[in-house]
Amino acid sequence: MPGRILIVDDSAFMRRTLRKILEKAGFEVIGEAADGGTAIEKYKELKPDVVTMDITMPGINGIETVKNILAINDKARIIMCSAIGQQGIIIEALQAGAKEYLIKPFRESLVIETINKVMRTY
Repeated sequence: MPGRILIVDDSAFMRRTLRKILEKAGFEVIGEAADGGTAIEKYKELKPDVVTMDITMPGINGIETVKNILAINDKARIIMCSAIGQQGIIIEALQAGAKEYLIKPFRESLVIETINKVMRTY
């Protein structure tokens, strides 16, 4: 079930890693953003099927970016990406409207499974 994905992460390495995983699985990465403000603009412009969203970024953090994107489209499918040890922040992100979360470092099979689940369920 291929989908159009927007990757949001302030780390170029993490964006590259996710892009490789997603493209290998047949997803189309239609854009990338390194901060929340850019992510909001790209979301409006590109209308992706799914957004992968880092939590900790300069400027507008991931949780505030989720809220902003959901204000644009309340059906937006956003998957939060977090480092281990940020469980409280993950709960906050889910309460803000994220559909799922992924823990860094990424397990390739879990990334694909989570995106497919979000596309099927929401």
